[in-house]
Amino acid sequence: MMIRLMTREDIPEVAAIEKLCFSQPWSEKGFAEGLDASAVFLAAEEDGRTIGYIGMYVSAPEGEITNVAVMPGHRGKGIGKALVDAVKHWAADHGVTRIVLEVRESNVSAIHVYESAGFVKLGIRKNFYQFPTEDAFVMEMNG
Repeated sequence: MMIRLMTREDIPEVAAIEKLCFSQPWSEKGFAEGLDASAVFLAAEEDGRTIGYIGMYVSAPEGEITNVAVMPGHRGKGIGKALVDAVKHWAADHGVTRIVLEVRESNVSAIHVYESAGFVKLGIRKNFYQFPTEDAFVMEMNG
């Protein structure tokens, strides 16, 4: 597996993964607008196919992770953790010293990945997610 900066050519595959993983997925247009704005996206690639990605809006010295997704058939192999670690390294190289994110309260596997990467829970955002309605943990990492 290789992790690299996402390009426009990756958008269709990334949008397809997004649709598989989230109840309110970003569109291809949303990813394109993110690339044009202050976002960085990293793609995990295996055998020439995108199998996961992570996105982070950047306003140095802060970043906000917006999306992390791994193809269902590739989960449980450390890809999500590798993506989080890769974005942390990118952040450190680009003057980002604090990263925040929201995660569904029930997404125990993602919470574990974030905690193992050095994130801590700051609080809860009530009814943050829809379809289904659920609270979000707000997490941060300083470094």
